[in-house]
Amino acid sequence: MRIILVLIALLFIPVAAAQNLSIDDTVEARLNAIYATTTELSQVTAAVENGVVTLSGDIANSELAKDAVAIAQAQDGTVYVQDQIDRVLVADSDVFSALGSLKKDSKNILQALPLIGLALFIFGVFVWLGGVVSRRKKFWSRIASNSFLGELLSQTMHVIFIISGLILALNLLGAQAMITTILGGAGVAGIAIGFAVRDTLENYLASIMLSLRQPFRAGDHVLIGDREGKVMRLTSRATILMTMDGNHLRIPNSTVFKAIILNYTTNPERRFQFELGIDAADDPVAAMNVGLDIMRANDFVLDEPSPSAGISNVGDSNIVIKYLGWVDQKTTSFGKARSLSIRGVKDALEAQGFSLPEPIYRLKIDGMKGATLDLKPQSNAAKPKPKPEQDTETQFDVQPDDGIDEKVEQELAESGEDNLLDDSKPTE
Repeated sequence: MRIILVLIALLFIPVAAAQNLSIDDTVEARLNAIYATTTELSQVTAAVENGVVTLSGDIANSELAKDAVAIAQAQDGTVYVQDQIDRVLVADSDVFSALGSLKKDSKNILQALPLIGLALFIFGVFVWLGGVVSRRKKFWSRIASNSFLGELLSQTMHVIFIISGLILALNLLGAQAMITTILGGAGVAGIAIGFAVRDTLENYLASIMLSLRQPFRAGDHVLIGDREGKVMRLTSRATILMTMDGNHLRIPNSTVFKAIILNYTTNPERRFQFELGIDAADDPVAAMNVGLDIMRANDFVLDEPSPSAGISNVGDSNIVIKYLGWVDQKTTSFGKARSLSIRGVKDALEAQGFSLPEPIYRLKIDGMKGATLDLKPQSNAAKPKPKPEQDTETQFDVQPDDGIDEKVEQELAESGEDNLLDDSKPTE
């Protein structure tokens, strides 16, 4: 029985070996034919033995080597693939391929030179037209509300002409894909630049809005946030004030646009107020009438709206009365009018017998049991000095202080910087 099995094995082994040899030859011939047909894989050779494929040769691209291995693995009869391909920097086939490609590209460029020249000519014409249109300053100034917006519109039109010329030139060359890439890249770059210069863009947009709104005029007395002064000019970057001390104050337009603006010049009639305290035993109504009579007697206090007074607060030892009056800031200094009104009402109350008490403090003294306190005035005590008589005929100048206004006018006349404030435009 054993002898029979050995004889059967000896009979079938040559047949199987012959079949395996035939399959290896078929796979090897097929792979070498595929590689020879492909230009990029022409340097690759395959050797097959017992289903094991060994790839060799030179190739300059790792991705092409992977393709060669994948082709070998896809063949029927392949058991395993050995990758022995050498990755070289430049293969001979690559050199000849590159030279051939360069020759072909050069020929195509020479054939396309007239078309490229036409595209460049169209682009140049659009750039020139954009420059001509943007330089018509008077035209854009008439369209826009001020010179700043006119300059912005002219530059925008120049950019539109340049972009239009570029798109037409690329479209003529058949580079539509490049147009899409450029526009996409411009969008991404615009977003990135916008985040990087956000504060600058915010200030620029605020300048545009302020030039349109015209919230104040040159020379107006304004309070922007907590900054007070006279307006000198509005530029494309900042609002310049002259403080009441005569100093220049530059506020970014983005801050001005978002700030609360109080304009003292828009309505020249302005109300002042002050408080005076009388003794708690005095009649507050009589004190109010005395003060109002004095305020009405002053020429700088307006009759309409008329002065008024009222009890503001009742303290421990006094009654606080608030007096209110109106002045015309075109002819009267607000600070001087208030100061003189305080003086006049105070003197009149004292002349009518009203007392303006000072704060009273109660002291509690411990540890003085049996002690006596002598409250009799000493003979050498200083006697109170009599109050000097008030000169009621003395007149004070309450004209507005125009020193700051003169400085503002001088600065406006000497400075060559653009001013976006236009007196011919309505204010907001």
